[in-house]
Amino acid sequence: MALKVLVVDDDFINRKLIQTLLKKNPKVTEIIEAENGSDALDKMKKDPSINLILLDIMMPVVDGIEFLKIFRSDMNNAQVPVIVLSTDDTRKTEVYDNGANDFLRKPVMQDNLYQKIDQWTD
Repeated sequence: MALKVLVVDDDFINRKLIQTLLKKNPKVTEIIEAENGSDALDKMKKDPSINLILLDIMMPVVDGIEFLKIFRSDMNNAQVPVIVLSTDDTRKTEVYDNGANDFLRKPVMQDNLYQKIDQWTD
């Protein structure tokens, strides 16, 4: 399976860390980066073949929750899994309520990330 993953995080270093983990995963063939929810929505419009979104919550412009609300309001996006990455466990319910498929605590461990990728993209 060839996976195209969109990594949405306002922190450049976080994006690079996730990218490093993803590059080691044989399933992942392409990684696209976005630095906030607005940027991510644009990239999804331009490339509907994206299979998976890794989403930070705390971002400027359009945050993760706002992104989820807008993204999930379009039925065409229903099949794209969104895994939220956050240091804040208290936001779990909120992200699930807004259409996230899963939640991973930062710092993200490679094994946990791969397990979630397998779970949502098989």
